[in-house]
Amino acid sequence: MRLLDRIHSENDIKNINPKDYDELAKDIRGFLIEKVGAKGGHLASNLGAVELTMALHLCMNFPEDKLIFDVGHQSYTHKILTGRKDGFETLREYGGMSGFPKSCESDCDAFNTGHSSTSISAAMGYAVARDMRKGKERVAAVIGDGSLTGGMAYEAINSLAQTKTGCVIILNDNEMSIDKNVGGLSKYLNSIRVGSVYNDFKSGVEHTLLGSKTGTKVARTLKRSKDTIKQFFVPGMFFEELGITYVGPIDGHDIQGMVSTFEKAFRLDKPIIIHVKTKKGKGYAMAEKHPSYYHGVGAFDVATGRPFDRTVGDTYTDVFGKYMVELGKKHSNLVSVTAAMTIGTGLKSFTKAYPDRAFDVGIAEQHAVTFAAGMSMAGMIPVVAVYSSFLQRAYDQILHDVCLQGLHVIFAVDRSGLVGQDGETHQGIYDVSYLSHLPGMVVMAPKNGAELRQMMDFAVSYNGPIAIKYSRGMAYDGYGECNEPISLGKSEYLARGEEVAIIACGNMVEEAEKLMDMFKDTTYNPTLINARFLHAVDEDMLKDVVSNHSIIVTMEENISKGGYGEKLAAKLLDLGLHNEKSILHIDGSIKESKVEHGKINVLRKKLNIDAKSIFDKIMKHLGSDN
Repeated sequence: MRLLDRIHSENDIKNINPKDYDELAKDIRGFLIEKVGAKGGHLASNLGAVELTMALHLCMNFPEDKLIFDVGHQSYTHKILTGRKDGFETLREYGGMSGFPKSCESDCDAFNTGHSSTSISAAMGYAVARDMRKGKERVAAVIGDGSLTGGMAYEAINSLAQTKTGCVIILNDNEMSIDKNVGGLSKYLNSIRVGSVYNDFKSGVEHTLLGSKTGTKVARTLKRSKDTIKQFFVPGMFFEELGITYVGPIDGHDIQGMVSTFEKAFRLDKPIIIHVKTKKGKGYAMAEKHPSYYHGVGAFDVATGRPFDRTVGDTYTDVFGKYMVELGKKHSNLVSVTAAMTIGTGLKSFTKAYPDRAFDVGIAEQHAVTFAAGMSMAGMIPVVAVYSSFLQRAYDQILHDVCLQGLHVIFAVDRSGLVGQDGETHQGIYDVSYLSHLPGMVVMAPKNGAELRQMMDFAVSYNGPIAIKYSRGMAYDGYGECNEPISLGKSEYLARGEEVAIIACGNMVEEAEKLMDMFKDTTYNPTLINARFLHAVDEDMLKDVVSNHSIIVTMEENISKGGYGEKLAAKLLDLGLHNEKSILHIDGSIKESKVEHGKINVLRKKLNIDAKSIFDKIMKHLGSDN
């Protein structure tokens, strides 16, 4: 019987004999590799945090105590130790267990997370509220060194230092976020990691001093002088200068050592940062060697590490990345900016080809956008490549620093629309709504990979703020014969018919093709239009459509509020076109305000924006039995 089989609910780990902790850690790693291999998910980050999570569970009582994971992609061991082992059978499936902390899933998940650099703020909120009501629960946040490149973490640390409330911050230092960490903080942490001169000297001095009665008094005096030794040997003493006690670095795979340190920290009842050194991917050789690749993976063969789904061809991210290199040859002032996502956004090749024109600013989307604005002012053409759900973190900067100044900044919005199994914190279903109403902002969405390249050309030539949004996954190659030149604000006819007009936005052209195929067995011959521009509706196209169609269908992977379909409905009213033929508008957008995790085809069906659901709506209004 595995030790893991003795874990059925929260706090069961406290019934495990300390001599068996390493064996339990081994069981957990084997379980994670097996389940993530079968279902996909975040692997390397979870393998690195096994002992760390075990140590915290040995020091905390759940659900009374509050443990908050930054981002939350390293919370799998926490889920196991709180009785959700069986949930891994449905990991990231629709209706199944989330890959991130979810308070609706368990009382032991104190805070819903999915984006970076938020944990310290949330933990501080818990701690201050606890103090106000004179509670006793322990509060801890686990934040990675990559997340500390986000400015919000420092805002929280600065505030925490002022309140001085008891809150333990675990800095999980594995030298990686999704991509390799960059910037001054990474260099600073590295200086601490390798500061063996200080660590060895400090250990030796303390051992010597504590070996005698006189020495003990001297040691205490040194301690009262705020660690003079550390101040001398470690450059900056950054955290302590901010007012937060710093401890570490300590071994993040030594359970007993961490338990001892954590217990002392909780008893001190003040803000403390404990620097824990872990190895990302620990226990699975391929994840240790390639932590970025195994950060988030689909199902794979555990024995070989190879993915089961070996799709052939380029993704939209690949198309973007390759064409950026071509554009770089043509435009010497073209630069790339990304927020810790060089590989994720496809900019690795551009960075290699033009290292002096590629900038990874760390997990700092706000800085990325304003930095790009400054470069635009100085004559560069910056391309800010970022995931849709991460770009929303820089909303104010897009408005204030780019749009209000009318600057030529190109936003390459990756993972737009439904992203699937990462769930509501990662779905890119809000970008049309939050971008299209900004002054001067142009929003485009390509129907296929070839049109993405066309739109990139257009964006480079356009003099103003412009965003190109494209989806995760393989680049569609349908309607390749349709390649009308791109003209600002103009849509493209893909097929001309009558009665029913289908206007599809970006990646929904692929779904619209399926819808068109369904009409082949009917007497109807629909028109299909590629919207291309989503910030506004093509008035000439709309007037033309109304002249010989009675049903207009819009298809998009965006929420209804502020989406393209809403804009079209408003334009029909503004132009008085809805009265001409009693035009019926079928809005194929997302009516839910948030969308949980699940495979994209499953989510489209559940949200009634798949081809079959829309076909049924159309046929119902046409009065036909399908």
